[in-house]
Amino acid sequence: MRLHPVAAALTSAVLLASPLPAASAAPATAEPARATDDPAGYVNPFVGTAPGGTDFGHGGGAGNTFPGATAALGGIQWSPDTVTRQHGGYAYKDNRIRGFSLTHISGAGCSDYGNVPFMPLTGRPDPDPAARHATFSHANEEASPGSYGVRFDNGIRTQISVTQRSGIARFTYPAHDERPAGLTVDAGRAFNKATGKISIGARTLSGYTDSGGFCHSSNRYRLYFHVVFDRPFAHTEPLDGKTSGAYVSFAPGTRTVTARVGVSFVDVAAARRNVTVEQGKRSYDQLHRAARDRWNEWLGRIAVRGGTETQRRVFYTALYHALLHPSAFSDTDGRYRGMDGKVHRTRPGHVQYADFSGWDVYRSQGQLLALIAPHEASDVAQSILNQGRQAGYFDRWTVANGGTRVMVGDPLPAMAASIHAFGGTDFDARGLLRAAVAGRQDDRQRPGHQQYDTLGYIPAGTKGVWGSAATTLEYAIADAALAHLAGRLGDTKTQEALTRAAGNWRNLFNPVSGYIQPRNADGSWPSFSPTQHGEYVEGNAAQYTWLVPHDLPGLFTAMGGTAAATARLDTFFTQLNAGADKPFAYLGNEPSFNIPWAYDYAGRPDRTEDIVRRALTTLFTDRPDGLVGNDDLGEMSSWAVWACLGMYPQVPGSAQLALAGPLFPAATVRRGNGVTLSLLAPDASATNTHVRSLRLNGLPVNGPFLPEGVLTSGGVLHYGMTS
Repeated sequence: MRLHPVAAALTSAVLLASPLPAASAAPATAEPARATDDPAGYVNPFVGTAPGGTDFGHGGGAGNTFPGATAALGGIQWSPDTVTRQHGGYAYKDNRIRGFSLTHISGAGCSDYGNVPFMPLTGRPDPDPAARHATFSHANEEASPGSYGVRFDNGIRTQISVTQRSGIARFTYPAHDERPAGLTVDAGRAFNKATGKISIGARTLSGYTDSGGFCHSSNRYRLYFHVVFDRPFAHTEPLDGKTSGAYVSFAPGTRTVTARVGVSFVDVAAARRNVTVEQGKRSYDQLHRAARDRWNEWLGRIAVRGGTETQRRVFYTALYHALLHPSAFSDTDGRYRGMDGKVHRTRPGHVQYADFSGWDVYRSQGQLLALIAPHEASDVAQSILNQGRQAGYFDRWTVANGGTRVMVGDPLPAMAASIHAFGGTDFDARGLLRAAVAGRQDDRQRPGHQQYDTLGYIPAGTKGVWGSAATTLEYAIADAALAHLAGRLGDTKTQEALTRAAGNWRNLFNPVSGYIQPRNADGSWPSFSPTQHGEYVEGNAAQYTWLVPHDLPGLFTAMGGTAAATARLDTFFTQLNAGADKPFAYLGNEPSFNIPWAYDYAGRPDRTEDIVRRALTTLFTDRPDGLVGNDDLGEMSSWAVWACLGMYPQVPGSAQLALAGPLFPAATVRRGNGVTLSLLAPDASATNTHVRSLRLNGLPVNGPFLPEGVLTSGGVLHYGMTS
């Protein structure tokens, strides 16, 4: 973005909100961004189900997404599971489906959920459980937001749709097969070890399943379910002689069976009530249309116009994936089972959410949710606080109502602080700040906090800490985010203390090497290589040296100035996705996500524009292999959405947006609270990727940043684009 030079005068003050243009200025007129009335039609849920990048050795080797039916922030994800193991449950290259389970996590690097798979069949189930699968062709499969369908090669067709906490499936059996139409339901099977129990009624199945163990953690959960069929059973029996499963069949000549399923983490009665409240007596077709309409309402909050068909598919697929999690966890009556194992109830009109990939989603997914849905994002922030209070600390990666202690840092309070900055303020922000500050002294929340608080860094080799250098940087980021929150709440004393702690990254910057590197407790520097993995997390020293999003001006000064930093960035982006073994960018994983936008802080927004556009056009596609790494509950996809808009929430806890060039000639962001932000770039194209001028409500924007107040008041951004 070739705007006024900012390199010379750029200091940490750039992190503060700038005043908006004078209200007396003549407002620009926004041209409506008239896009399709059916943005869901551009979504390809299969993106991320085929290998497209790296997976850090966990297995899966893809975006690890799932193609099945779910609602935005839905509590049920009814999706097919292939025989080939993939963390999202579905491997695109496998033509064998072994069941349709009720719960999934999108894009994680480890497996969990996959509970209570349903499998339609004719005749009796194969005596060998490993042989219980059916083949299919992708030509006979379809998936779109809120629904999934497939016809097996044996002629059985399955169609699935959902509401927020329940699902409906229609099974159609082939007329030429004289064997009884039936299905199996197994509460004793999930992606990880599971046990369970099913009670069989005249045409109902209900029970629970116990499972868990995400990333080899000790976390366990109990999921309850209730299923009602539209016709009675002709025959029932325990599956394999166990009460954890059931095989049921229907009267001879049955061709179509509809099943309605509710889930709950509280009890069976709640699961049954969720079905009744959310579905009523609506038919499959009615619920299918309602699911599509609801998704169009969500996706339509960012309406884009122009660009290519492929670009629109990439954009809306990314937005779709970014809105799958966190998952609705409370029931229709507001009850949910907390991190303390007790049943709690939300405020009327609010939802408790679960499944937080904290280390990933604090960077940009939470901010995107708050941008377009501040009410739901407020509930997410309150859910984070509720989890922390009930567990006694803030875990880094939570599944259902338990912590796993997976990954590093202190991300969930930082995520809540960012939600608050982006307008999701309807939660107990002061309570969250108090709990987060107290949790800084908890070994469960912050391993190594004693050294961090006394030395200003975590020494290399500290017991119980994965990656001393990475963890030090993550704690500093979290402290910066909380400092911003404290500032907005008027708590200057806490703000000042946290701001000082946010500068702890400086204690690991070695002026001799020019890198942020591990350090011994006595202050000495151990042997070092820019490509080393030791004391870092899923990355190397060259990549982590840039992980100071809250104080890039300070980092550049330590590096010798903006010119030196720019030269290093140019070398760093010789490759965009080099992996963890090379000293280049690794945009297939979160620690590199903020770095393309660092050029803005060096006065070279034109380079941000180049790198962001190159990443969008080469790393993201609309094919099943269209993700270059784990989607991580929508974090990678959220990066793509922000990049398409030409802006990024670089500073956790702040609503300041670093800018690049927008991909589309027009986009309108409707925040869901009456505020609208319009982006007009009529000359944007594949060649016109640079910003030569930018006006906000008719007044020039001097520098590649949007002030925080824009998100509160909305307005019109008008870009002049050039090649």
